[in-house]
Amino acid sequence: MPVYTYRCTNCGFVFDQQQKFSDSSLTRCPECEKKTLQKVFQPVGIGFKGSGFYSTDHRSPSGQGRTPSPKSGESSEKNSTSEKPSETSSSKPSSSTED
Repeated sequence: MPVYTYRCTNCGFVFDQQQKFSDSSLTRCPECEKKTLQKVFQPVGIGFKGSGFYSTDHRSPSGQGRTPSPKSGESSEKNSTSEKPSETSSSKPSSSTED
């Protein structure tokens, strides 16, 4: 059976009451005996599990899946020793002619 929280608008008394779904709501306050009780609606705790429920999980604009993240200990950048550095003098012509 669910537990409902009630609050009296007259005296401010708050209490929980276990009731069946079919039971009618309480109306009389047990403290001040006035008919000023109201149910208190509280947010429900929801735990989402799995991918796709978090603000950081989103599809890429092209509809492709996410790229795999690098394993621990590996860098996402390429290793600089495996590639030769490019030469910087390629912007000038190698042969010059004097007129």
